[in-house]
Amino acid sequence: MTVRTLLLTVAATALLTACATREVDYQGEGEGFVGQGAPVHAVLETPSVGTAGEDAADDPAVWASTREVTVNGRQVEGWVAGTDKKAGLYIYGLEGQILQFLPEGLLNNVDVVEGLVIGDRPMVVLGASDRTPGKTGIALYVFDPAGTGDNGVRPWGTIATDVVEPYGFCFARRGGETHAILVGHEGELRQFVLSVDGAGQPSARLVRRAEIGSISEGCASDEATDALYIAEENVGLWRYSLDPSTGAARTLVQPVAPGVLVADAEGLTILEDGDARYLIGSSQGDSTFPVWRIDGAAPEYKGRFVVTDGNGVDGVTGTDGLDALGGRISGRFPEGVVVIQDDVNDIGTQNFKYVDWRDIRAALGL
Repeated sequence: MTVRTLLLTVAATALLTACATREVDYQGEGEGFVGQGAPVHAVLETPSVGTAGEDAADDPAVWASTREVTVNGRQVEGWVAGTDKKAGLYIYGLEGQILQFLPEGLLNNVDVVEGLVIGDRPMVVLGASDRTPGKTGIALYVFDPAGTGDNGVRPWGTIATDVVEPYGFCFARRGGETHAILVGHEGELRQFVLSVDGAGQPSARLVRRAEIGSISEGCASDEATDALYIAEENVGLWRYSLDPSTGAARTLVQPVAPGVLVADAEGLTILEDGDARYLIGSSQGDSTFPVWRIDGAAPEYKGRFVVTDGNGVDGVTGTDGLDALGGRISGRFPEGVVVIQDDVNDIGTQNFKYVDWRDIRAALGL
């Protein structure tokens, strides 16, 4: 072994050891590298987020209604919440336009859930991991789907936690309960049951405290199979039970591996398409999106897609977060949509791309 070979071997060993404890981005062939996958195009995109500089847009959440709703005086069929993790929360229309901006600070991941009633009114609730100094935890927001006029998303309260740097976040429905699940940057897992107190304020009860092992972020829940999926960025995709009494018990669905899931393993989302349900991940290291069918006895890998230039919209690289919703979303998206953060936007700062689920389904032969 030559001296040069020895030095390279030592360096590689040190890097692999470090992967378990610190973030290592772009394990592909450099920033912006796109790996192999079935190509699809986004059909539209949002404006760039307002914060100039790198790494600002992060994670979206999609909500759709069976009838038109009002957001700041505008009638829409639904909206997309998207975080600018250096500034706050955007609310976009289903055509990508900005409907609202809440300057709420350092919000990272966001999710949306229905099922809570506040003041006798069924509300849509948003939750976001909040890294703002002095208020770290879970920031909560509400939207009244029956509201009129200047109706919009508004702050509701917070869930305080012991997590130093809140990172990933997702809601889960479990029976009649609403669960709020927080993933910390260093691999902390905290699960709360969220309810409404007598004064109409949020109340949270901690029901699970566990450790994932290393840097983790993406999470998604599947009520039908009582499963919670979490991406440990440099290790792989895990399946937990939504039952908090199971603690840290888990099964490895997919380790980080070339051609399937390349570190960093980032966002996760679940889309229901008729009787089928799919888990979609973000393989940040090679800008691909692996897909598993999850309504069977075990997750079944179905392949990967990539979002390339087309329809007048640039492709997607280095994604952090994504979200999906199946069924009719709007006239533009009659069978579902996948909204994806784009790390390297062609013009301006980072933004979010909207991909028609029908295009992904056809590309993968689902």
